[in-house]
Amino acid sequence: MAVEDPPRRVLRVLHLEDSELDHELALAYLARGGLNVDAVRVDTEREFREALSQSWDLILSDFNVPGFSGLKALEIVRELGVLVPFILVSGEIGEDVAVQAMRDGASDYLLKGNMARLAPAAEHAIDAHEALKARQRADRELAESRQRVSELAQHLQTSVEMERAAIAREIHDDVGGSLSAVKFDLAWMARQPGISPELRQRIDSAMETVTHALEASQRIMHNLRPAILEQGLVAALQWVANRFERRTGVACVFRTNLDNQVSLPAGVPLVAYRAAQEALTNINKHAQATRVSIDLSLAAGVLSLEVSDNGRGLTDEDLAKARSFGIRGLHERASTVGGWVDLSSSRAGTTLILSIPLDEGAAVQEEDGSESDLLDDAAHDPSTWGEP
Repeated sequence: MAVEDPPRRVLRVLHLEDSELDHELALAYLARGGLNVDAVRVDTEREFREALSQSWDLILSDFNVPGFSGLKALEIVRELGVLVPFILVSGEIGEDVAVQAMRDGASDYLLKGNMARLAPAAEHAIDAHEALKARQRADRELAESRQRVSELAQHLQTSVEMERAAIAREIHDDVGGSLSAVKFDLAWMARQPGISPELRQRIDSAMETVTHALEASQRIMHNLRPAILEQGLVAALQWVANRFERRTGVACVFRTNLDNQVSLPAGVPLVAYRAAQEALTNINKHAQATRVSIDLSLAAGVLSLEVSDNGRGLTDEDLAKARSFGIRGLHERASTVGGWVDLSSSRAGTTLILSIPLDEGAAVQEEDGSESDLLDDAAHDPSTWGEP
């Protein structure tokens, strides 16, 4: 039993042509080439513009139309953003004009004396157009996918900070309160008369243990939610620089042109603080540096944080590590306040620059309540829990 060929697709063709005979000739060549065509002929600019409101698979255009032209038609197609393959047909067309038409978006051009090439040219133009649409569709889907991934990463960053705030609040209210109560009880016991030396020694040892536990709680809470930020970003970064220098022995200089009382949008101080914290952690672990500088500046409405070191620098392999999430996390964290991160490295050292435009769009989006309020509630008494 013979298998019937599937029905051929009907191609809708808009033909700009003032000659009915040339129109019929073009249809004959298309049919001879095996194409099933439903064509509409127009010969004025008004008719052409009206026809463009419909859907077409191909536009054929004569080069010379009384009161109109193929190049003008091509210009209209571009102005209206109509994505349809466009083939220019002419009895006479110069090479320069043909090249310019191709640059302006024409899919092909033909001479009326060589119409045998019309059907293959039409098929090629339509196939190329379909491939272009497929690529554009894939590019849009990829961009949308990247946007969703970026939004998810930003949401996770915000969720992490909120969870840190909640944990810090629990440490302050539950662990810290209980340890303080134990410390008061031990102090009361130590003041009682007639305590044996052995018991006093046990009380002193317990007091020391509780004191260490309180200090550890303060340190953990500070890492979760730095209460030093309550004193302003400038004070917080100065404290970070001093603490890094004391802990590592690496000289760390902090410079700024900001007043500590400068008002910054919600979320920006925490992002800048975390960026400096991450940069200093990486320097301590990998850079083998002997000098570090932290520069905070505000110019032309952009807040910039620059952390530089004179260490061994980063290689392409370092940046491409499969689990190198620190720098990637900084990019996502910066994007939550409309900022970005630039990283440059050489044998002379590494520089990380965080840039944040200070406009209305720089504020962190609120999700189920204000993030700044949730984070600020993490430390009820900064003077008690923040490190000096």
